[in-house]
Amino acid sequence: MENHSFDEAISQPYTAQLASRYAIASNYHAVAHPSLPNYLALTSGSSWGTADDDYHRLPPGGLGSQMTRAGVSWRAYMEGMGANCLSNNSRYAVKHNPFAYYGGACPANVVPLSELQGDLAGPTPRFVWITPDLCHDGHDCSAAAADDFLSSLVPGILATPAWQQGGLLLITWDEDDGSASNHVLTLVVAPGLTRHVTDRPYDHYSLLATVEDRLSLPRLGRAAQASPLTGGLS
Repeated sequence: MENHSFDEAISQPYTAQLASRYAIASNYHAVAHPSLPNYLALTSGSSWGTADDDYHRLPPGGLGSQMTRAGVSWRAYMEGMGANCLSNNSRYAVKHNPFAYYGGACPANVVPLSELQGDLAGPTPRFVWITPDLCHDGHDCSAAAADDFLSSLVPGILATPAWQQGGLLLITWDEDDGSASNHVLTLVVAPGLTRHVTDRPYDHYSLLATVEDRLSLPRLGRAAQASPLTGGLS
């Protein structure tokens, strides 16, 4: 999700409903402004010195390559993406697709969001990444519009065996609305998890560390020193 503060995100009806049922990292912060360095941090453990949203071809690597090498099935679902993942359009922005940066090409694992429903019916990849389009993520539209999107997407995920049988859903915002604190909401949604709030400090490197630990992968970059989401959160 995109560009809304912790307070604004958690005040939306469906997001508040999830927060009342599952777990909240209340002291979670993005690592930079604008969007792109946060997406790179989430998928490689580094922002690569990026301070803009331009396209920068990076060396091959990142979480996608790491999972592929380890034989972990994965797909990244990009809402609004056309045939070329490197081409922006009115709904899709390359800057929100970090997998397109590593090696300067789009892995076959990166597909339109329209393919998610069929994959959730099974077999579901072990790792799933979802990027909503520029309205549904809250970038170009209101927090309410983003909340409506979550309310249409998340219940279907929670109804699947992939989630119900030991799955973990992480929902995070890439950055806030431009403040220096960059305080964003991150929700941890897992079967059997009771409502829990932790004020331990976390950031995007923590989320990457959590994913890599769960998949038994070595931690990349700054995730190696990060605290994973624990303390009853996962």
